[in-house]
Amino acid sequence: MLSLNAINKSFITDLGTTKVVFRGLNLKVDKGDFISVIGSNGAGKSTLLDTIMGNVIVDSGTIDIDGKEIGNIPKHKRGSFISKVYQNPSMGTAPSMTVFENLSMADNKGKRFGLSWGLNRNKKEYYKKMLQELDLGIENQLDTEVRSLSGGQRQCLALLMATLNKPKILLLDEHTAALDPKTSKIIMDKTKEIVEKNNISTLMITHNLQDAIKYGNRLIMLHNGEIILDIKGEDKQKLTPEKLLNIFNNRDAYMKDSELFSA
Repeated sequence: MLSLNAINKSFITDLGTTKVVFRGLNLKVDKGDFISVIGSNGAGKSTLLDTIMGNVIVDSGTIDIDGKEIGNIPKHKRGSFISKVYQNPSMGTAPSMTVFENLSMADNKGKRFGLSWGLNRNKKEYYKKMLQELDLGIENQLDTEVRSLSGGQRQCLALLMATLNKPKILLLDEHTAALDPKTSKIIMDKTKEIVEKNNISTLMITHNLQDAIKYGNRLIMLHNGEIILDIKGEDKQKLTPEKLLNIFNNRDAYMKDSELFSA
């Protein structure tokens, strides 16, 4: 469904040196896959999402969705089938607009009639019921400006806005990292529900190893621009944070073993 093929990408640093981000990276994401993405800082996790979004142009390789190459599709047009939720709760929403206006804007994304057409009062009850399920009190704040919400409430709103139109691809960039444990669990459970209900192909960056194991059907670990671990199904559920940490701490040796077995 989503396929990254032989992706190579390097950057020139401020010191004039070359930083290799991806070395012939290959990744195939089936429809409905919910993939946890882990790895050290600088491993290429966020760049992977930015590459899919179109924020980063690769040096070589192709990105396909449903068999069609999307490399020439500008990032603003990719927004019609790819959505992203950011780590910062202030991103992904319009703070000076109300909760209702934000939801209406997301609901009518890509439609001809724009925001004014979307402000249909009949939808208020629909949005209210949807927000009620979160149990965060947002359902009573439809006419409140988003800047007045808590960080957790804004992140919940950003998640709902990103998935209202059921995108083909959902990208989650540490979307619970800035939240307290209770709110984080609420958002993770809601993420799981939305992804499974709508069969959305999802890539989720996280540093929380327990969440990486608990949520989704697949887990990949990035290191030095390559995927050194790709595990799914029952094998993924057998993982423990300790096992993952051991692989992470010995990732250079593990990478050499993986290369040996794949040769």
